Amino acid sequence: MLRTVCKSKLHGATVTEANVQYTGSLTLDAELMQAADLAPYEQVHVVDVDNGARVVTYCIEGAAGSGTVCVNGAAARLISAGDKIIVISYVHVTPEELEGFAPKVIVLDQRNHIREVIPRPNAVSCSDTAPPTGGAIAFGDALGRGMIANVGAPRDVPS
Repeated sequence: MLRTVCKSKLHGATVTEANVQYTGSLTLDAELMQAADLAPYEQVHVVDVDNGARVVTYCIEGAAGSGTVCVNGAAARLISAGDKIIVISYVHVTPEELEGFAPKVIVLDQRNHIREVIPRPNAVSCSDTAPPTGGAIAFGDALGRGMIANVGAPRDVPS
């Protein structure tokens, strides 16, 4: 049996262009693709943090060092220039491969330059609102409202 797990993601990318006329795909700075272990034409999921839109497409290489994150084709009707997105790649692994497996998370700054590489991200704490020792699962909805599901005693959550 194979399991589908997150292989890598580009977190906090800013869309630099949206081109409805192009024939589809997501153009990414070649350095970002290399950092996230993305191959040209590899399937990716794109999540728009600003409006909740989710699309499945494939990535193609843009100029290295350019910071390019261009949404092409029909997806450009859902995701606009200036939107913050997350680009996620998944992989199928065997139970043996899953042992010790961890996704690679590339955190980007506002100009799509690599700010941080997290080789073994914490699987429980997804945001600043989750306690550093775990005990809660943080998530958000399409309107950007943050929520926490507490495992232990209730606590106040900043808004």
